[in-house]
Amino acid sequence: MNDATSDTVRFRFPAVHRLKLSGEFERVRKGGRAVRGGLLMLSVLPVDGEKRFRVGLITSRRVGGAVARNRVRRRLREIVRRNQHALKGGIWFVVIARRSAAQARSAALEAEWLRLARRAGIL
Repeated sequence: MNDATSDTVRFRFPAVHRLKLSGEFERVRKGGRAVRGGLLMLSVLPVDGEKRFRVGLITSRRVGGAVARNRVRRRLREIVRRNQHALKGGIWFVVIARRSAAQARSAALEAEWLRLARRAGIL
């Protein structure tokens, strides 16, 4: 790595920051607290012994067809990726997209996510 890139903040979003197993999602759902909004719902669980955050994204069929669900999922992943350096460590959270998220613009999704994240205390 050269000097120009060593001082910059990295914005990668590696797989270690993602919740993947259904048991992990269930643990956040049962043990965490939920904050609800018009476009999204955010469930947060502090985890002892965890140094980094981990996130899971849920877009059910209620959101729309496969194209709409994947578009919402990509937008949410990008929102989390851009704000990852402001997130507290040691938390797991799940973002659940509501039906209205499919028609929302990216800016509206980001504003809603930031508002919910502040209310949940993860920013």
